[in-house]
Amino acid sequence: MNGSPREPARGGMVFGLLGVLAFSLTLPATRLAVVALDPVTVGLGRSAVAAIPAALLLFLTRQRRPTCSQWRALGIVALGVIVGFPVCSAWAMQRVDASHGAVVLGMLPLATAIAAFLRAGERPSLRFWIASIAGSLTVAAFSLSSGDGTVSPGDGALLLGVILAALGYAEGGRLAREIGGWQVICWSLVLAFPFLVAPLAWLMSRHGLDAPLPAWGGFFYLSFVSAFLGFFAWYHGLALGGVARVGQLQLLQPFFTFLFAASFLGERFGWKPVICAALVAGFIVAGRGGLKLRRTRGAKVAALAET
Repeated sequence: MNGSPREPARGGMVFGLLGVLAFSLTLPATRLAVVALDPVTVGLGRSAVAAIPAALLLFLTRQRRPTCSQWRALGIVALGVIVGFPVCSAWAMQRVDASHGAVVLGMLPLATAIAAFLRAGERPSLRFWIASIAGSLTVAAFSLSSGDGTVSPGDGALLLGVILAALGYAEGGRLAREIGGWQVICWSLVLAFPFLVAPLAWLMSRHGLDAPLPAWGGFFYLSFVSAFLGFFAWYHGLALGGVARVGQLQLLQPFFTFLFAASFLGERFGWKPVICAALVAGFIVAGRGGLKLRRTRGAKVAALAET
């Protein structure tokens, strides 16, 4: 007997929150790593390392290979969350504080909702869009005020990372309804691995790998949690609760990142980013009452199959 329709949505929020907690330490861990390691090496290397347990898990569980259309979707996921966001965020963390970056990433929920509209067949309400846009404008104002009226290169890299991550989230959340959440991230890592080897070999020969223990600690967190285990919960949550709805939990991420940045990096971020993050969260809370997702026929069929 099937459970209440609310149960998958509730489970999606729980798994989504676990994913947000895992990702909240990504920027502080990245900042630790890029103090001594080349940022592109960090961005690509974390995915290359994560591909090893991903391939092993797929082999041991004898997962069926994706279809041609699923491989194409996995390519989008790989571009967004395996290569694009890691490289952009690592480069940015050499130029801005983790607490500053956390606020800029406050635009992720809106970007994810747009990607869900375009790629996952979800249709958030007008109230939701108004609230999300207001929150994003708040983030833009914060970035401009922190950069003397201009968007800094670090902010630009983070914004590009937001776009790429949102695309990967939406495509992965849609695909997770077909093949499973952890399978999405594992197959994406395996798909990207052959394209990472040559650039990584060249970067390591040029920049070396000499780094202190904290930098390696940050790198291994990125490899095994941010690039691997965190997505197990995240994509499962997106599949259960809807990409746009669960994606709103990312608004809690800046607050967790502030705490981690203060604890691990000793950052003192002042009142401005906290007020900004609180405003963004408030806008989205105001819009959540109007978040009634309507999926296309194909997405409905996939959701019913999942339950």
